[in-house]
Amino acid sequence: MSAISEIRIKNMVCDRCIKVVRQKLEEQNLPVQHIELGKVLFDCPVEIDNTTLAKVLEEEGFELIDDATSQLISRIKISVINHIHHHTTGESFHNLTDYLEKEIGKSYSSLSSLFSKNEGRTIEKYSIQQRIERVKELLIYGEKTVSEIAHELGYSSTQYLSNQFKSETGLTPTEFRKLISSKRKPLDEV
Repeated sequence: MSAISEIRIKNMVCDRCIKVVRQKLEEQNLPVQHIELGKVLFDCPVEIDNTTLAKVLEEEGFELIDDATSQLISRIKISVINHIHHHTTGESFHNLTDYLEKEIGKSYSSLSSLFSKNEGRTIEKYSIQQRIERVKELLIYGEKTVSEIAHELGYSSTQYLSNQFKSETGLTPTEFRKLISSKRKPLDEV
């Protein structure tokens, strides 16, 4: 047991994750002050049994992070996710290199080297995978054209988005959208 005022958690990627973690920590009677993706702050230093807490979190698909390297990699991933998935429409889509340097306060080259060494893929590849997941999400919603999605996610052209999407998924965005819509039933047929 150790007295701590902050913990880092791996695999938190959305608002639902925050709610689940909050619920699990409150069930453990821990005084949560603030939760954001990958990070929990307590009202005051608390005694925590890391083994028990790790088990509780693992049951929900999360992982307690306790070493500095893992924490930094988690911060990189969360920053990439925030940059891509929580980007506000109309806001300029900033360069990922500059964004990560600003968010984390370290040079991109050092972050890139550490990430590649520990993850077996580059930050750029991870970013592309996250962008493609965001494209899929927007295609499923069906509210935007491929051109609008490309613009929103900072692609230089619709063709560049289409090529990258096909490279990652084996389908064009249009084929993906048709495949998804063919599996959906209209509400009146449910």
